[in-house]
Amino acid sequence: MTTTASPPALGRRDSAEPSGAPDEHQLEIERRRARRRQRSKNWSLFLLFAGPNILLILAFIYYPLAMNVWYSTLDWRLGAPSADPVGLANYQRFFTSPSGLEVWRVTGIFTFGAVAGSMVLGLLIALVLNKKIPGRTFARTAVFSPYVLSGVGVALVWMFIFDPQRGALMHILNRFGIDSPQWFLDPDANLWMVIIVYVWKNLGYCAVVFLAGLQSIPRDLLEAATIDRAGPVRRFFSVVLPLLTPTVFFLLVTNIIFSMTNAFDILRVMTPTGNGTNTIIFEIYLQSFGQFNRAGYSAAIAVVLFLTLLIITAVQLRFVERKVHYQ
Repeated sequence: MTTTASPPALGRRDSAEPSGAPDEHQLEIERRRARRRQRSKNWSLFLLFAGPNILLILAFIYYPLAMNVWYSTLDWRLGAPSADPVGLANYQRFFTSPSGLEVWRVTGIFTFGAVAGSMVLGLLIALVLNKKIPGRTFARTAVFSPYVLSGVGVALVWMFIFDPQRGALMHILNRFGIDSPQWFLDPDANLWMVIIVYVWKNLGYCAVVFLAGLQSIPRDLLEAATIDRAGPVRRFFSVVLPLLTPTVFFLLVTNIIFSMTNAFDILRVMTPTGNGTNTIIFEIYLQSFGQFNRAGYSAAIAVVLFLTLLIITAVQLRFVERKVHYQ
């Protein structure tokens, strides 16, 4: 007697998983562990390379900044063993006193003269140096060299030039029948003197940056404008200047910051008492280390300078950058 096995039912599946098939839950756990290990490795590498720099920034930038804000709320003189908290009285004094208003006036005139003079003269020099003229390389080096010189050395040389008794400028003015102004006694002449020196020292920086911007302008656009019979002036205002707006914007931001913070060495050497040249950065020095010794008041002015630069830069990035034409 023979028996035949019945065929398996159609559609019937064995519910048990094969013994060699991976467990999806276990795979997900392994993937999570691998991601955690990778993140831990990335953070370890980040801390290894960036950690020392972060510590230096915290120690020498943010910690002094926080301490300066705290000092600005104190009535404290350098060398005094104690200080009295005064809240915002130092800020109120700076914004309401006649000396504080004078600082704003001088800072505004110096910043406008320094930025406008450096950028306008730098652009004119860059336009000349962008042409194929003999000795162009030497001229570029000569224009940029004052920027890398020490501000103290530059100020000392220009003090001899502005000397109303024996200076070179006095002899030049006398040839035209003009008496030399009392540069070191007249407050207004003092201010224009340091503006001239600052512009002379920093226009090379503007010229080099403008020159780089001019050389990045596509030549086919200039050739097309020439074919359309556009003269040099029209080509400059219709083609060159719009394409230079990123360079102009960059120089505007950096020059405002530099003029308000980097002119201290020239001001200190040429006008040590701040006779008409007490810009906000120089006023910080005069109030803290000059005859007043008001370190708390000086710290408040430093905080005001920081916030002023922050607001000016934010406004420029928010509104002025809209006028920039990127290629």
